[in-house]
Amino acid sequence: MQIQLQGEMIQIHVQYAKRKKISLHIDAIGLITVKAPKGTSEELIVGAVERHGEWILDKLRQGREARQAPKAKEYQEEGKFLYLGKEYPLHELINVGEWDAEKLKLELKKFYFASLKKIVAERITVYQNQLRVKPKTIEVVESRTKWGSCSADKKLTFNYRLAMAPAQVIDYVIIHELCHLLHMNHDRSFWRRLGSVMPDYKEKEEFLARFGQFMTL
Repeated sequence: MQIQLQGEMIQIHVQYAKRKKISLHIDAIGLITVKAPKGTSEELIVGAVERHGEWILDKLRQGREARQAPKAKEYQEEGKFLYLGKEYPLHELINVGEWDAEKLKLELKKFYFASLKKIVAERITVYQNQLRVKPKTIEVVESRTKWGSCSADKKLTFNYRLAMAPAQVIDYVIIHELCHLLHMNHDRSFWRRLGSVMPDYKEKEEFLARFGQFMTL
């Protein structure tokens, strides 16, 4: 969902759940999430965002200043790292032990690989049934340029760094690659099929374009 605040168009991610009130959250990389009770109208959500407009814009400005360039990672117990769209101290993700920075980086990468393999294995079943397709193989890899890929022989790959993204963004990449099993090119048929499963896919694309640079080791 996009909302204009003081002339600035901002992207809002809405999550519906069993709750009584609407809440707003802005994470470390500037992702704005509105959590709302199931059935809440778009009008009420927009109103809640507009009432907190000054706070939101101020937080976004502060975040932009702090993120002029990705910060060097601190491989220590309290170093902050992304996992499923949120920041966690390193010790909450892996056992830090007495390891040096190089070893901690290696162990964290293993954690991301294992986590994404599990997430993709669970989520891809839902969408391949919905799309009525089945990949030949699924692999988690390291890539500097692609979040996912689909080969002509129906082999899918996913970048381990996706484990740092919110779950809905991971779902988007999964759906995107599954749709390539039906349409290898990015033609109109491809985007229509993708949109039929995830109508707000452009929000997920924008997230990767804006925040992908921070999803690194």
